[in-house]
Amino acid sequence: MIGWEAAKANAVPGFILQLTMLAVLIAYYTSARFALWLDRLAHYKQQHGLAFVIVAGVLAGALLPELFLILFFQKGKLHRQNFRNLAFTVPTWAIDAVLVDLMYRANLLWFGGAVTVPVVFAKICVDQLGYNPFLAAPGEVLVYEWKNDGFSWASVERAFGWNHYRDKIVPTLLATWVVWAPLMAIIYSLPYPLQFPLFSLALTFWVLLLTYMTNRFAGKIEADAPLALSVATEDRPQITEP
Repeated sequence: MIGWEAAKANAVPGFILQLTMLAVLIAYYTSARFALWLDRLAHYKQQHGLAFVIVAGVLAGALLPELFLILFFQKGKLHRQNFRNLAFTVPTWAIDAVLVDLMYRANLLWFGGAVTVPVVFAKICVDQLGYNPFLAAPGEVLVYEWKNDGFSWASVERAFGWNHYRDKIVPTLLATWVVWAPLMAIIYSLPYPLQFPLFSLALTFWVLLLTYMTNRFAGKIEADAPLALSVATEDRPQITEP
């Protein structure tokens, strides 16, 4: 149920995100000026390669969520916890961005760059039924639980059991599919050079959703917390799950 709770708690911003991405897709194919601007972004990404991927991943996955936290939940005041958070999230999402970019490259090699229904569907299946269940969701939950447990190796050992996968990864996957399946249809309907830049636009929202769920797993927020970013910091008292 935590996966559905996370998706419901973030339904409005998630729907806005999906509509925004859909508007980008429509504008790309209907507006020559907008398409030219996106093509310049794609060219910039190709020019800078791995550096672009890492910087975009860090900006979207680490810096923007932390800035949101500071502005809306800390009244604009910096805490030492924010820097500790960034020491964890910056390398985490830099590595994740590289893995996602590699997955997009693999999909291009396997299925080509044509934007057709069979090709887009095949890429979504690889992404949502292959990469996510076996690598992305387990890896992301593992590193966040590792942090929440005080970087204890006991949390790493637990991560390789079926009970952990059922109780933690399956809820994460439910939220992933609700949010990312429509987004993947949009992203894969664009030319390959634009796929990672569009992914990075959506990454910030996903980090908020993932943070919500992993803090719920750890008992750090109430079950009815209204938004993903109500997780705030480790300063909050822990809530024991029934």
